[in-house]
Amino acid sequence: MAKWYATNTGKSMAEFGELARKIAAELPRGAKVLEVAPGPGYFCIELAKLGTFSITGVDLSRDLVEIATGNAAQAGVQVDFKQGNASNLPLENNTFDFLLCRAAFKNFGEPVRALQEMHRVLKPGGRAVIIDLRKNAPMEDINRHVDTMGLSPWNRLITKLTFRFMLLKSAYTRAQFEHMLAQSRFRTIDIQERGIGFEITLTK
Repeated sequence: MAKWYATNTGKSMAEFGELARKIAAELPRGAKVLEVAPGPGYFCIELAKLGTFSITGVDLSRDLVEIATGNAAQAGVQVDFKQGNASNLPLENNTFDFLLCRAAFKNFGEPVRALQEMHRVLKPGGRAVIIDLRKNAPMEDINRHVDTMGLSPWNRLITKLTFRFMLLKSAYTRAQFEHMLAQSRFRTIDIQERGIGFEITLTK
């Protein structure tokens, strides 16, 4: 499953590169960056190519940590990938300037606890961005999105079915996100709709 996910996700490298360039332009030199649930590590690797950042990724899957570590070595960049749970991050308080959680938050067993952990590991004034599917995203829009991912016909069908019968069921509405975020201690919260998902920016 980890290898299948890594292969399919790798079809969207242009998207990872674009996101990395956007975030790199907003970060100071030497910024400490954390990605929660980085999967195969593609965003971390693309960001590492762009500046002198200190980058860490924490993922629940040991297989994905190994895959991400190998991908970083192959790309010739330094990223510290660790195994750990989003609701109990193996990291010290007040460590990171920036945190990203992309396409993973809906899978967390303890989402409020994960938000509290994100707050804990950020430095005062640090910023977190959560990018994830929104529950009311129309299937027509999701299908168009999947069609742009460069997948084989079989993987395209499987991915569309996964969105319809699994991912949408676990995704959150705006009201649900607002309720969970109200239980965190972030100083500012901004929720924007972006395509089929939300982009949520939080400041400690």
